[in-house]
Amino acid sequence: MAPLPTIIPIIMAGGAGSRLWPVSRDTMPKQFIELLDDGLSAFQATLRRVVGEGFGRPIVVTNNDFRFIAAEQLSRLRIDAEIVLEPERRDSAAAVAVGALLAERQGAGGVCLLLASDHVIGDEAGFLDAVRKAASVAATGRIMTIGITPDHPSTAYGYIHPGLEELGQGARSIERFVEKPDRATAEGYIAEGYVWNSGNFAFSAEVMLKELQHFAPDVLTAAREAVDKATRDLDFIRLDAAAFSTSPTISIDYAVMEKTRAGGVLAAEFGWSDIGSWDSLHAVKDKDANGNRLEGDVVAIDTRNSFVRSEEALTTVLGLDDVVVVTTHDAVLVSSMAAAPKVKTLVAELKRAGRREAGEHMRIHRPWGWYQRIDIGDRFQVKHICVKPGGRLSLQRHHHRAEHWVVVHGTAEVTIDGATKFYHENEAAYLPIGCVHRLHNPGKIDLKLIEVQVGSYTGEDDIVRLEDVYARS
Repeated sequence: MAPLPTIIPIIMAGGAGSRLWPVSRDTMPKQFIELLDDGLSAFQATLRRVVGEGFGRPIVVTNNDFRFIAAEQLSRLRIDAEIVLEPERRDSAAAVAVGALLAERQGAGGVCLLLASDHVIGDEAGFLDAVRKAASVAATGRIMTIGITPDHPSTAYGYIHPGLEELGQGARSIERFVEKPDRATAEGYIAEGYVWNSGNFAFSAEVMLKELQHFAPDVLTAAREAVDKATRDLDFIRLDAAAFSTSPTISIDYAVMEKTRAGGVLAAEFGWSDIGSWDSLHAVKDKDANGNRLEGDVVAIDTRNSFVRSEEALTTVLGLDDVVVVTTHDAVLVSSMAAAPKVKTLVAELKRAGRREAGEHMRIHRPWGWYQRIDIGDRFQVKHICVKPGGRLSLQRHHHRAEHWVVVHGTAEVTIDGATKFYHENEAAYLPIGCVHRLHNPGKIDLKLIEVQVGSYTGEDDIVRLEDVYARS
């Protein structure tokens, strides 16, 4: 048997995950949230599975808005990865093309392993065994899909019909891809030996780029130009926005996999879920004797087979079965378990109505920490601000508001018009309109303060950045 090729992980982490609203939103999507019980986000768990012996340096393809979140979560695990920033979302084909081009330019050879960043794996050893088998077949020139042997007739996943040709390692050719079916059709697929399409692939960069050139040349041309004109921004590769925007919005399944003759599928069983909706998350969670999963400040009486999660207020459920109830700081979701996959439709309706809650959390993450609105009214706004150790806000000024900072935890280094002073717990700094100021946490613990803004306008766009260590000015 030939030596196993080096496996280069390409992690796609730019999605929004709106079916897990209101916890997952555009400003902090599901892949970066600790939804499971291991203390890690799905993104972190995905990366941790594919580092070490046999794996090359990962390539993370994510959205520009998530760059500091991804970098911080990688840093916590001490994983070194190349972080590539998409200027806008163009579905998976463009991300695959970019990843394959960068892997090719690493010059290490080997096989690329394309993984979604929001999947849950129950049996890690089984997953790695499947990955190595798929990589071994991919090294012979195949684009391998890791298929999942179904354990129920799901209507949430696409299916693959394996072909008759044996490719080695238990893999087979692909007869056809099919879309998400209704339940009766899914039952028929399972009886005929179909597998779920996990959306995870193994391929050599050379073969994938060749197939993209043949079947989706516009995607490859846009990706190649975006990579050729990319710039370095701190620790990130920033793809050229103008070039990337010319790529068609299309998935890798439609662009290549449903057309190529190089495709193959390896059926595997390792406890896989894409945790795409609240019902699928409920399915992989531990539950009590009544089939309930209760998280946070929750009381449930005469309730069965339900998922109830509270991030803020006491949440009570009485006499209900098969429901999802999710309470956050600013929104509540109540749904039947059966309707949970349709939350995406609800979010789309909220966006059409112009509701901020559809895509934006109350807690907004920044590279230096986060802030959360407490109250807002005519000519004022109150925020809770947390600056992580070493965090430093931009040197800035405001044209329409003054600010008062009250330190409630830690030490603040405050610079106002060139003068620097330290403030400790229960001390306050006043920043008049137009002053040039900066906030820094010089300590080893989080700095927390209450900010009171007073003025004719308190929007986030009333910030003039003069200097910024995170290259946002």
